[in-house]
Amino acid sequence: MSVRIDYTEVAPAGVKALGGVYGYIMQCGLSDVLVELTYLRISQINGCAYCLDLHTRKLQKMGVKIEKLALVQVWREAGTLFDAEERAAFAWAETVTRVAETAIPDEAYQAARAVFGEKQLVDLTIAIGLMNTYNRMAIGFRNTPQAVLALADA
Repeated sequence: MSVRIDYTEVAPAGVKALGGVYGYIMQCGLSDVLVELTYLRISQINGCAYCLDLHTRKLQKMGVKIEKLALVQVWREAGTLFDAEERAAFAWAETVTRVAETAIPDEAYQAARAVFGEKQLVDLTIAIGLMNTYNRMAIGFRNTPQAVLALADA
């Protein structure tokens, strides 16, 4: 697959605006690892190869072990490998990302609120929305994952 449009060149102000939201999320008080793990889970749901590659690499640089990364997709079966915040973030990310199917039921909201304060949950939801946007940009315009680019350079 080849890149359809380089949106960073075509709409730099729009990309900068998204970067501003990303900057907010990275300073909002949520753990960087929690946010990146949530981004990874959303990218799995959406099937975004570019973002899967990107967030896996970031998490590895943050010191997250490959065994944990390998089980993000099946986090419900991973027992205590993921802490309560991570499990709550994954569950919330799944229902918000699949909003057309789930309508985000009250039970999901109540479960998330049992773990996160109001501001944390709002910030997490902003992060989820942002990653869904990035996934749609990367998939829609066919961003090439770094792993694929590395093969071309070899």
